[in-house]
Amino acid sequence: MTTFLCRYLNLGLLALITALSLSSTQAQEAAPAVVAEATAPAADAPAVLAEPTLEQRVADIEAYMNNGARTPDVASKVAGPGPGHNAWQMVSTALVIFMTLPGLALFYGGLVRRKNVLSVLAQCMGIAGLVTILWWAVGYSLAFGGGTNPFIGDLTHKFFQGVNPGEVGFGYHWISNSMWAMFQLSFAIITPALIVGAIAERMKFISVLVFVTLWMFAVYFPFAHMVWATTGFMCGPLNADAAIKAIDFAGGTVVHMTSGWSALVLCLILGKRKGFGKEPFPPHSLVLCTVGTGMLWVGWYGFNAGSALGADAIASNAFTTTTLAAAIAGFAWGMAEWVTKGHPSVLGFCSGIVAGLVVITPGAGFVGATSAVIIGVLAGIVPFFAVAYLKKWLGYDDALDTFGVHGVGGTMGAILTGVFADPSVNAALGESGMNLMPGLVGEQIKAVLLTIVWSVVATAVIALVIKYTLGLRPTPEVEAAGLDTSEHGEEGYIG
Repeated sequence: MTTFLCRYLNLGLLALITALSLSSTQAQEAAPAVVAEATAPAADAPAVLAEPTLEQRVADIEAYMNNGARTPDVASKVAGPGPGHNAWQMVSTALVIFMTLPGLALFYGGLVRRKNVLSVLAQCMGIAGLVTILWWAVGYSLAFGGGTNPFIGDLTHKFFQGVNPGEVGFGYHWISNSMWAMFQLSFAIITPALIVGAIAERMKFISVLVFVTLWMFAVYFPFAHMVWATTGFMCGPLNADAAIKAIDFAGGTVVHMTSGWSALVLCLILGKRKGFGKEPFPPHSLVLCTVGTGMLWVGWYGFNAGSALGADAIASNAFTTTTLAAAIAGFAWGMAEWVTKGHPSVLGFCSGIVAGLVVITPGAGFVGATSAVIIGVLAGIVPFFAVAYLKKWLGYDDALDTFGVHGVGGTMGAILTGVFADPSVNAALGESGMNLMPGLVGEQIKAVLLTIVWSVVATAVIALVIKYTLGLRPTPEVEAAGLDTSEHGEEGYIG
């Protein structure tokens, strides 16, 4: 019955298109002089696009179904956003925002001591508001504005000028320009929020906001442009003239490496928490941490599958690889703990899940299912050793393991993307696209090195400027009492 109805609905749709096309042709034949006069362009006016033929209108429908390019140089009858793909972009954007608030806020909030839980929540919410203002004012334009500069955009779209909800093309063929800007905003929000994990419990709120403001201009906006803009320095899939022809599906370099390596530098300059290494700092609520982990996992589907910019086969592949890598990495981390420490912890499972999500991010739409399984195993083991042993060996106080998970995991993920990328998964990698496969691992390594050096140097300069002007840390007395009451006048728990 369903097949019967679908067949006749399709026939009906084709008949409707045919009727509309015929009626348009008949109208032109009935008054050719009027049509010719109406459509003749003025001397200085832009050329009027031709009416599409029936074949071109059907081609547009097929392009929509496949999330492909529209018929060029004709007046499309579906010129605005395609409802299905645009709806998926709206959902994906909401999911990525959900990753920060409440996902990351609860994940980090559960890991700190109870006297500092509100400070972490306030930092995440404050960053969300601050970055949104910057993005609307100039950030979006600097990341994705016009011009030919491979490192930064221009101010064409300051204050969202020209970013219209009824138009498409800034992001992809079928999604609204407004939704593209909002989707990218959700990435811009969570990236600096990740840094909070490294400096938790010991940085002044005003200093966090000033640091994030400067860091967005010095690091995030340039990297979003270099990796994802059509003129970007490292945008292999879109820029034939890119100096580094690397690939990054959903933010291995732009999000996780920049935040992870910046977090390491910032926590080193900030210094250790009072009593670090001398007394234990156990998480005050692993329940909150676990709830936050689940929210991050769910939200990450918007992060990865949403980066396909439509509800298509590449989005389905990203959904699949994200699920496999997250689940397997969580299990692998727990088993690694069991072998080395005698028990698998809930915190270990949570950390492993997040590590799997991080490592698969740059390759989610470029690698296949079996590769995602391998990536998941490595994501559960390598960051585990970074968190459990490297931090202890080197003695830095990365409070909530931002560097161990996002810095180490993001770096590994960027390189593994070059190893496992498969043109049969994403045609943009092969001869039908930019043919990026030859030498791809080398290009990924170049992108990794540039990201590390740029992030480290920029963060060091910003942190040192703030340290010797505003100051980075509260007084020892404030830090000992906790940041909740001193910085925000509230307590997370009464009694």
